[in-house]
Amino acid sequence: MFDIGAQEILVIVVVAILVIGPKELPTAMRTAGRWIGKMRRLSAHFRTGLDSMIREAEMEEMERKWKAQNEKVMREHPNGGPAEMEQTGAYPPPKKGDAVPDTAKDASIDAASAEAAVPTPPSGPDEEKKAD
Repeated sequence: MFDIGAQEILVIVVVAILVIGPKELPTAMRTAGRWIGKMRRLSAHFRTGLDSMIREAEMEEMERKWKAQNEKVMREHPNGGPAEMEQTGAYPPPKKGDAVPDTAKDASIDAASAEAAVPTPPSGPDEEKKAD
């Protein structure tokens, strides 16, 4: 921001000692430090506010794009996705008369295969003794 080198700082210190005096210099430096700190806090607060405004504007822009894309998809597929695809809730539910896969039949098949996959515990004299 400020391009101050070692020579410039030396000149400022010499002028400050001559103008303010060595006795009042610590107080003046402390006061200058407080003012610099206030300016930094104020600029940080201002920068944070600008960053949040920019983020909100970007989010609004992205939401508009998402909404436009969603409307485009909904126009292209008014009855939902293809019948062979599983419904995820992204599309509206299919209307009456549309081709819908029989999920109840699939569910009964899955339940039957799940029951067949569960092993039954062996029963015998050793198992009866452990149960007692």
